[in-house]
Amino acid sequence: MSNLLRISEAASLALHTMGLLAKSDARPAATAQVARQLRASEHHLAKVMQRLTRAGLVRSTRGPHGGFRLARPALQISLLEIYEAIEGPVGPTHCLIDSAACERSPCVLGGLVRSVQEQVRRRFAQTTLQDLAASTRLGEGKGE
Repeated sequence: MSNLLRISEAASLALHTMGLLAKSDARPAATAQVARQLRASEHHLAKVMQRLTRAGLVRSTRGPHGGFRLARPALQISLLEIYEAIEGPVGPTHCLIDSAACERSPCVLGGLVRSVQEQVRRRFAQTTLQDLAASTRLGEGKGE
């Protein structure tokens, strides 16, 4: 089944991981542990965590009791910050194929692409990591 809204695997991993960290009561979470919980590649998750660290969203601690934890309270981190740490700044989109092919004629979808883009961006900007953590059962399943 196809999805109308597509988010990259890396951005999805970032959002899910940050949700887990927000629910972890400030305990550090190891990459291997998070990868198991999300059934994701540890190698891919490590790259995502590097980007989140560079963006100042998480801090890492080395050692046997180390791992990652949020760099700021979950209330101060928006989903847009997390998304942009992985994908880069979200700008206005006018075309699904980013092409000048139909530059001089009206878009076949009218203003739908721009409208959806603006709605998603606004929702991500207004939703905090704390909101996400409070509204999901992420990390509450068996063996997690």
